[in-house]
Amino acid sequence: MLLAHAPLRDFTAGFVRDRIAVAGLAVLLVILSAAVFAPVISPQDPYDLARLDILDSKLAPGAKAGAGFTFWLGSDDQGRDMFSAILYGLRISLGVGVLSTVIALTLGVAIGLVSAYAGGWIDSLIMRLVDLQLSFPSILIALVLLAVVGQGVDKIVIALITVQWAYYARTVRGAALVEKRREYVDAARVMAFSARRIVFRHVLPNVLPPLIVVATVQVAHAIALEATLSFLGLGMPITSPSLGLLISNGFAHLLSGRYWISFFPGLALLFTIVAINLVGDRLRDILNPRLASHYGT
Repeated sequence: MLLAHAPLRDFTAGFVRDRIAVAGLAVLLVILSAAVFAPVISPQDPYDLARLDILDSKLAPGAKAGAGFTFWLGSDDQGRDMFSAILYGLRISLGVGVLSTVIALTLGVAIGLVSAYAGGWIDSLIMRLVDLQLSFPSILIALVLLAVVGQGVDKIVIALITVQWAYYARTVRGAALVEKRREYVDAARVMAFSARRIVFRHVLPNVLPPLIVVATVQVAHAIALEATLSFLGLGMPITSPSLGLLISNGFAHLLSGRYWISFFPGLALLFTIVAINLVGDRLRDILNPRLASHYGT
C-alpha cells in the first residue's frame, strides 16, 4: 500500500506544498467546527418555534432583534436568525452527506470486493447492475425514491446511499482486479489462506487510496444533491432546515430585494463544496503514484 511506504510526515509535507489545498482544508475545518459547535455559537435556536418572533421576519443584515441580539446576516420570513439557521443547516447537510457516504462506501466496498474476487457470472451480474444504475442521472433516481417514500432525514440518507454505492463498487472492483493478479495474493493462496482473509487482510488495504479520493469527492456530491432535493421540496422537512431548504425559502424573495435569505446559505454551501473538492483533489494527487511523481510529492 502506498501509505505503508510513505510516512505520515512525507504525506503531510506533500499535502502542504499546495497552498490552495491547505486553504481549502483550513476553511473546511472552520466549517466543521462551526457546525459541531452550532448550539454554542449561534445566538438563536432556529428549531425552537416558541423563541421565534414573526415581527422579526425579513429583517436586513445588521438589524436588531426583539430579543436584543443582532441579525448579522438578516432574518428569514419565519423570523429566524440567518446566521444561526446556516450553522444548524451545516450540521444537517454535513451530517447527511458524511453518513450517507460512509454507509454507501461500506456497501460498495463489500460488493466490489465480492465481484472482483468471485469473478464469473457473479461479477457479470453485479457489474451489469452497476452499469444499469450509473446509466441514470443520480438526481433522477433520488427524485423517484423520495417521491415514493416521502420526506425525512432517514429517507434522504437512503436515497443518497442508493445513488452512491455503485461508484464505490466499480472503483473497488477495478482496483481489486489489479491487486488480485499480484504475487502476494498468489502466495497467500499457496499458503491456504481463506478467501475472507485474502480479501480483507491483503487486498482491501491496497485498494484504499483510490477509495479515499472517491469518498472525499462523493461527500461534496452528496451535500450538493441533498441541497438540490431540498430546494425542490423533496428533501428535508421544513422543521429541519438544511442549506438547500434555506436557499429555497429565500428564493421567492430575491426579486423583492431580500437577497440575504438565499444568498448567505448559498455562500455557505459553495464554500463547503469547494473546500471539500480542493482537499479531495490534493489527496488524489498524493495518493496516485503517477500524479505524485508529476507534482513532485
